[in-house]
Amino acid sequence: MKQALLLDDNIAQLTVRELVLRKAEIESHVATKGQSALALLRSDAGKAKIGVVITDHLMPDMDGVEFVRQLRVFNKEVPVIVISGLPDADAEYAGLSVIFRVKPCDPEDLIALVKSALNVRASA
Repeated sequence: MKQALLLDDNIAQLTVRELVLRKAEIESHVATKGQSALALLRSDAGKAKIGVVITDHLMPDMDGVEFVRQLRVFNKEVPVIVISGLPDADAEYAGLSVIFRVKPCDPEDLIALVKSALNVRASA
């Protein structure tokens, strides 16, 4: 089964999301910088393993919008879930084909979103 890629500069958020997904038996990779996440997604291993990306919106160096824009240049298909504490930030992702959720994202909602995205990718 494909895996999730978690991107967030906040280690606590990454750890919690990784634990939530692990309890649901979903393997995941973590990245704290957009550039390292993009490098993994460009790699052969990343293309073979990653079936969904979960990213934060506000991050230093590269925010979630810029990360998704750069990702969409070379991968228009991978599902992206954006989680933000800013409810109005969803407008910034117009046309980028993302699922937007406001923090706090309920663990059951996150699991359902990830499983749905992975199932859609598996059947495609």
